[in-house]
Amino acid sequence: MTDIDDLRAQALAAIERAGDLEELDEARVRFVGRRSELVAAQRSLKDLPAEQRKERGRQLNELRGELERVVEQRHEVLAAAALQARLEEERLDLTLPPRRLPPGRPHLLTQVEQEIVDVFVGLGYRVAEGPEAEAGAYNFDLLNIPPDHPARAEMDTIYVSGYDDVVLRTHTSPVQTRVLTTQAPPVAVVVPGRVYRADTVDATHSPVFTQVEGLLVDTGITMAHLRGTLLELSRSLFGADREIRLRPSFFPFTEPSAEVDVSCGFCEAGTVHGAQAGVDGQAPVCRVCSGTGWIEILGAGMVDPNVLEFCGVDSRAHSGFAFGIGIERVAMLRNGVADIRDFYDADVRFLARF
Repeated sequence: MTDIDDLRAQALAAIERAGDLEELDEARVRFVGRRSELVAAQRSLKDLPAEQRKERGRQLNELRGELERVVEQRHEVLAAAALQARLEEERLDLTLPPRRLPPGRPHLLTQVEQEIVDVFVGLGYRVAEGPEAEAGAYNFDLLNIPPDHPARAEMDTIYVSGYDDVVLRTHTSPVQTRVLTTQAPPVAVVVPGRVYRADTVDATHSPVFTQVEGLLVDTGITMAHLRGTLLELSRSLFGADREIRLRPSFFPFTEPSAEVDVSCGFCEAGTVHGAQAGVDGQAPVCRVCSGTGWIEILGAGMVDPNVLEFCGVDSRAHSGFAFGIGIERVAMLRNGVADIRDFYDADVRFLARF
């Protein structure tokens, strides 16, 4: 039979000698595992006389419990030492500067939008917003666009299925009518946001694009105020030496209406951006302005008196102007982007340029 005192001494010595967790586990298996001498002694109890079996079993159980406690205590010591060694080996020098990562930046369209908004916030305008799924009353009726107007046809406007006369807004002008129906003049707001048209995607058209609307309504507002405001905007976007011109046009919600052109700085600077070869020895033609010296950038006009009346504003006491500018068009003109799809393709090579 196994000598219990001798077995205890061997086991305790092996556990104490264990220098790491792996050696400790080997000692545990050797002295407490299923094939250990201790387990063999417990299994041989059945061969002992009944009067010896009980005492021998008690001694073996006590030894097993003692060894398991010693193994657990030794495990805690070795585990703490292993953790400390790992921490020493993997210590970080917090005084070292971190690895430099390139900073992110807003999308080019967001940059242009923020720049335009900042111009008008600096002029005292406030930012207004509205829903992109809009009631026809705000998108058309209050803007003096009658039910039979071509813009309301499904070939031009995206209607929301399952709702009567609800559309994805075709311009940011519905926010103009929402403001005028809830706020008495004076009103000065700038409205950035996405708009939707039933357009086929190509280099210059997208069914989703971004506009910024401007609206000022007060007493004594004239076209001179409109021109001065747009001149400030154009010079902020394209350069302090730019000029603008207003050409007569038509929009249902403004009267009179105008298309606004900005002078082509490429031609004036003599750089002839993206020039096409001249004909018969003539000078090359600027692709930006096609040699005209002017670039169309937005539509504008005085708010139609009908719109003011529809929105509950006395058109005899108040007047105002409104304009809408496409952010994609400005970004394309300023940065030489030839295809509007580049803004939405999420191509890192394109995005990294701006």
